[in-house]
Amino acid sequence: MGGFFITGTSTEVGKTFVTVLLLRAYAASGVEAVGYKPVACGSREDADHLHRASAGQLSLDDINPLAYRVPAAPLAAAMIENRPVEWAAMLEGAMHLARDYPVVLVEGVGGWKVPCTAELTMADLATELGWPVIVVVDNRLGALNHTLLTLESIHDHGLHCAGMILNHPGEERDAASVSNAAILAQVTRIPILAEVMHGQTEIDLPVALLPKNGEGQTG
Repeated sequence: MGGFFITGTSTEVGKTFVTVLLLRAYAASGVEAVGYKPVACGSREDADHLHRASAGQLSLDDINPLAYRVPAAPLAAAMIENRPVEWAAMLEGAMHLARDYPVVLVEGVGGWKVPCTAELTMADLATELGWPVIVVVDNRLGALNHTLLTLESIHDHGLHCAGMILNHPGEERDAASVSNAAILAQVTRIPILAEVMHGQTEIDLPVALLPKNGEGQTG
């Protein structure tokens, strides 16, 4: 049992949007999956979206054990509110869910290396979990550089990248958004799991993300 760590090439790239689509896809495939937001900053809206899309009878605190009012990186929010990040609680919350559900989708905060404490980043949380990483790519001009740097760091942390999901920020398409998927597939050899866009309400579950041996399937 375990899950996936979902990161993004930056903040506001659609991590929650993609995570909810995946949770719905798991449900449609008969797999009990839950979302997990270890820390929320500024609002618990993202955590609430994951809560409503998750399987089981969980509380919002189960989905999101640590929340700050300040819309900033966890380290900054913790300093401003004088409330240190509870690292063990974030990690233990994910592991607790993994004991009860076949798939846990852990949505990080901001980009891959957002600082949580003076010594630890979101990347370190992903490393301690040891689960495969899914990268949500903000599919626009500049995405190639941001994505390649993120993938390089994931590799340097000894983690496996299960694939990328490209999120189109709007209906208009330009040369970059049209070609990014092909370029990334060619230069990284990492699978493009899906391409999604604003307003989309469902997604086919990529075969690579199905539990092994049908574990957790209810159908």
